[in-house]
Amino acid sequence: MGRGDGSGRLVSPEGADDTGTGILHVDMDAFYASVEILHDPSLRGLPLIIGAPDGRSVVSSASYEARRFGVRSAMPVSQALRLCPHARVVPPDFTKYRAASDAVMQVFHSVTPLVEQLSIDEAFLDVRGVRRLWGSPGRIAELLRRRVRAEVGITCSVGVAATKHVAKMASTISKPDGMLIVPGARTQEFLDPRPVGAMWGVGPKAAEALERRGIHLIRDIRETPAEALARAVGPALAERMQQLARGEDARTVQTERVEKSVGHEETFDRDITDPELLRAELLRLADRVGSRLRSSGWQAGAVAIKIRFADFSTFSRTQSLPEPTEVGQRIGETAVALFDRIARRDPVRLVGVRAEKLLPSGAGALALWDDDADRRRLEGALDDARARFGVGTITRARHVGRAADRSGGEPRSFGRE
Repeated sequence: MGRGDGSGRLVSPEGADDTGTGILHVDMDAFYASVEILHDPSLRGLPLIIGAPDGRSVVSSASYEARRFGVRSAMPVSQALRLCPHARVVPPDFTKYRAASDAVMQVFHSVTPLVEQLSIDEAFLDVRGVRRLWGSPGRIAELLRRRVRAEVGITCSVGVAATKHVAKMASTISKPDGMLIVPGARTQEFLDPRPVGAMWGVGPKAAEALERRGIHLIRDIRETPAEALARAVGPALAERMQQLARGEDARTVQTERVEKSVGHEETFDRDITDPELLRAELLRLADRVGSRLRSSGWQAGAVAIKIRFADFSTFSRTQSLPEPTEVGQRIGETAVALFDRIARRDPVRLVGVRAEKLLPSGAGALALWDDDADRRRLEGALDDARARFGVGTITRARHVGRAADRSGGEPRSFGRE
C-alpha cells in the first residue's frame, strides 16, 4: 500500500472499471506545503517543513521530499530537522490555507451538492445522482482532479468505491496525485490483503494489539472468531471492524457538519513546572472554549484536558458533566480537577482544554435551579464587551500578568474548525 512518503502508491489505469461505485474521497496532497509552494514557486522540489522555526513547535505538514527522510506530521520540528537538516522551515499561514480550502470545496459543490467536508483538506462526495450530468464516478473523479489543479493550483488524490471506508483507504493508497478505483464487486478482493493498520479508524495501538495475536491482514480480521477479536480490541470495536472487513459500511455522505468537540491548546515557550500557573492557563483556555460554545449555540456534556510533558509524553483525561454547560468557569473548574488527578508533576510544554459530547443549547433537561445563572450573565456581558472592543481587550483579572509566562500567540484550536 502507499506510504506517507508516496512510495508504494497504487493507481488505476485510464478507463478503469468503476461499476458499483459512487462514493469519492478526495484528499489534497501535502496540503499546507502545496499551498506554500503555490505562493512561492522557488520552494518547489525542496524538502519543506511547515512549522514554527523556534524548535518548540511540531510539524504541521511536510512536502513529500521531506517525508522521504522520515519527517511526519506532529513530529517535533527539532526532531524533523535532525532527520532532514537541509529542509526549509516555513511558518504556517492558516489564512492562506483556509482560502485554498474554500476554493477546493467550491469546485466540489459545483459538481455535486452531496459533499461532506472532513477537514480543511479532504471531503467525501456522493456522485451517484449526478452521473447524467458528468458521467461515471471514475470520470467525475478525473474531472475533479483536473479542475482542482487548474483552478486552485494544487494536486489531490481520489479514492472511488462503493463505501466511504473503502474510498478513504483507496485515496490514501493512491497518494500523491493519483486515483484508485475499487469496483463494487471487487471490494473484498481489495480489502483482504491490506494490513490491519490500513483500515480507517484503526490506530497504532489497536493495530499493535491485533498483530500481537497474529491478526496482520484485514482478511484475518474477517476470519477471526468474534470472541477472540473482542478480547483484543473490545466488543464494540471488534464488531465494527468485522463489518468493515467484510466491506459493509452503511454510512452516508452527511452534508451538514456535526460539531464533535471544541477546544483550545497552548504550547509554552519554556517548560512550566509551577502547578498554579498551569491551573491558571487551564482556566484561561476554558474561558475561550466557553466563548466559542456560546457563539456557536452549543453546550458541553463532557470536558477533556490534554497535558504534554517535556519528554513529549501526553496525558488526556475526560469527565462527563452532571448537566451540559457553556459556562467557561464551570468548564475550567472541571479541567483543573482533572489536572489535579494527574500525579505526575514533570515540566509541561503544552496544555489543552476541550468540550465534548456537544448538545445544542437548551437541549438538556431544564433544571429547577440554575447554579450558573450569575456566571452565565457575567460571561454573556464579557462576550458583548469583546464583540465591541476586541477579543484581546477584555479578560478576567486572574489572567492579567500571565502573558509573560505563556507563549505570546493565540491558542491553537484542536477542535473541528
